[in-house]
Amino acid sequence: MLKRAYASPAKDDGQRILVDRLWPRGVAKVKAKIDLWLKEVAPSTELRQWFGHDPEKWSEFKKRYRAELKNNPAWSELQSLSRQGDITLVYAAKDQLHNEAVVLKQLLERGT
Repeated sequence: MLKRAYASPAKDDGQRILVDRLWPRGVAKVKAKIDLWLKEVAPSTELRQWFGHDPEKWSEFKKRYRAELKNNPAWSELQSLSRQGDITLVYAAKDQLHNEAVVLKQLLERGT
């Protein structure tokens, strides 16, 4: 499941995992109810800044991000957590279609 950090937590969220490198602006840690902040799984600062949530760069962003994840221990950790039970990938981006959580969810669903 995907959820913006600004949306209220729900009982069916399972383990709430923040997948952003930066803490969401204006969100109190207590209110966010984040179980794990896995910032290491987020895109590199360079990739994030290059992308800038520009939908025209989406295809290339996904390709570059998947390449970054290949040797990333945090990706392996996220895969393991997803096998253990329900998780919600929490992110801050306004664009709900073009962000790293979408890529992570797709990869987890494919089992890759």
